[in-house]
Amino acid sequence: MQAIRSLIIPKWSSDVQLEGKTAIVTGANVGIGKETAKDLAGRGARVILACRDMAKGEQAARDIMREVKGAKVVARQLDLADTKSICQFAENIYSNEKTLHYLINNAGVAMCPYSTTADGYEMQFGVNHLGHFFLTFLLLDLLKHSAPSRVINLSSLAHTMGKIQFDDLSSEKSYHPVRAYAQSKLANVLFTRELAKRIEALGVTAYSVDPGTVDTEISRHLGRPLVSITKTLAFLLKTPAEGAYTTIYCVVTPEPQMVTGGYYKDCASAMTARAGQDDGTALKLWAVSCQLLGIRWR
Repeated sequence: MQAIRSLIIPKWSSDVQLEGKTAIVTGANVGIGKETAKDLAGRGARVILACRDMAKGEQAARDIMREVKGAKVVARQLDLADTKSICQFAENIYSNEKTLHYLINNAGVAMCPYSTTADGYEMQFGVNHLGHFFLTFLLLDLLKHSAPSRVINLSSLAHTMGKIQFDDLSSEKSYHPVRAYAQSKLANVLFTRELAKRIEALGVTAYSVDPGTVDTEISRHLGRPLVSITKTLAFLLKTPAEGAYTTIYCVVTPEPQMVTGGYYKDCASAMTARAGQDDGTALKLWAVSCQLLGIRWR
């Protein structure tokens, strides 16, 4: 089994240091986000753990400081399901941080029962796409000021099953948890693609990441049959630390080796589904997202 696992989950490492750099990792109190934050802190970066639950966020910060000598980490409250919270978080960042080199939009919800954000949008679309879209918009000036800087959006292989339902983005007519999740992950890819075009001249690049199939809490809403299958094939799942590899790869790899707007998997450039390459859909999603959030983003 170990031999099979080593073929499926390749090892990757880098000794690049990030002294003097600042990173924000959303959803950093657990799983891939926490492991990403821990790795970046180990490279010398100042890392802001953007977490909905402050008790868990502060515990994660203590864990990282205990495990990484000299780690510079701090937890800040951020609820991506509430635009007021996103605004407050951004205000806090501008008040306390002089630079921002890496915005890692890692947080997400998956295949949950139907619910809505504070602003009335279906939870998966609202958190996974709109919340991170709005956060990136609000922090762009600091990213631009700190250039060269990067935005990294966590997507998923599930984007290959996705379709942007412009006539029912919030699944009010019909809701299926997997379909809604796939839509939100496709939105991550399309957002990255359009964002890259608009910010490259500012010295900011953008990448979307498929972390692979990872053993994390995001699977807690899976039905019992799928949970049983997952446990049976657990040896094929990546650990959260392994799931963070490609995100970290997109942070530390020199720009000449990276393609802004690109999609990365297993620490290498990868192809998206055809829907993830549709510039017309990406542009329409951008315009609709701005309209829903009440913002103007040229």
